[in-house]
Amino acid sequence: MNALITGGTGFIGSRLALNLLQRGDSVRIYGQLNTPAEKENARLLQTKGAEVRIGSMTDKAQVGLAVKGIEVVFHLAAAQHEANVPDRVFWDVNLTGTQTMLAAGMLAGVRRFVHGSTIGVFGSALGGVIDEKTPVWPDNIYGKSKLAAERAVMAVKDRLPVVAIRISETYGPGDRRLLKLFKGIGRGTFFVIGNGGNIHHLIFVQDLIDGFLLAAEKRAALGEVFVLAGKEPLTTLEMVRTVAQVMGKRMPRLRAPLTPFLLTAAAMELSLKPLGIQPPLHRRRLDFFRKSFLFDNAKAASMLNFQPRVSFERGAAKTAAWYRGQNLL
Repeated sequence: MNALITGGTGFIGSRLALNLLQRGDSVRIYGQLNTPAEKENARLLQTKGAEVRIGSMTDKAQVGLAVKGIEVVFHLAAAQHEANVPDRVFWDVNLTGTQTMLAAGMLAGVRRFVHGSTIGVFGSALGGVIDEKTPVWPDNIYGKSKLAAERAVMAVKDRLPVVAIRISETYGPGDRRLLKLFKGIGRGTFFVIGNGGNIHHLIFVQDLIDGFLLAAEKRAALGEVFVLAGKEPLTTLEMVRTVAQVMGKRMPRLRAPLTPFLLTAAAMELSLKPLGIQPPLHRRRLDFFRKSFLFDNAKAASMLNFQPRVSFERGAAKTAAWYRGQNLL
């Protein structure tokens, strides 16, 4: 495979790239160097043999050059966690950037375009099991712009071999989003906000990569949207308890009510976002304690033969070992 990974300096993109390189594929990265983690990922990928190009999804000329000679595109680039930028940035990167990549892919004649979407398209306050037929109702700018991008991908499925993957909450070696959880539990400073009963259906990064590769290779995947989630769902309290166990720590006992944190987060967003300052606390960060997602992988299992293999206990142990190896704890 001769693959292009947009957003390849990020967590999921870099782990996908390492997997492809290990099996002998040719990999081109198109990403950015906005954080120390992205810079470290870029250096690592270069040492492993990837071609790394730095650029923005809003640069049509560079996007066009990045896709030349490529067989398979894994489009993972996105504006995601920024809370100090105007909504226009999300539309420019997530929607217009995807449209630019689609046009470049058609011009280059790529044989498969795998689009990284998100479970954020479902919004929140959902009950029961969620699958690809569940109505979408995104409740923030990230989810809204990603849904628009997913629809743009599906709109060209008669002209380009496309697949869309709605990615569940992903963790594993290379991830730094859950690092705060592991560090907090390790130091004894973490506490649960709310009742801890909301459900997470995480996916270990290697399971997700396996799903991406199936989406890139299976004919049945063409023109389809899939949800990829992990082996088992668990509540926030179960998740915290498991992390504490694999780290040899006691289960955090302190609890705090959710409402005051939501009000504080909203006030910070209102006052700091217009100044271009990233709020230290914002409402999307509190989604960890309030949103519930329980997914059905039946479509991916049937059409892709996708089967997540890594339990959260095993995955958390691997993640903690990676954090220790990187001296991040």
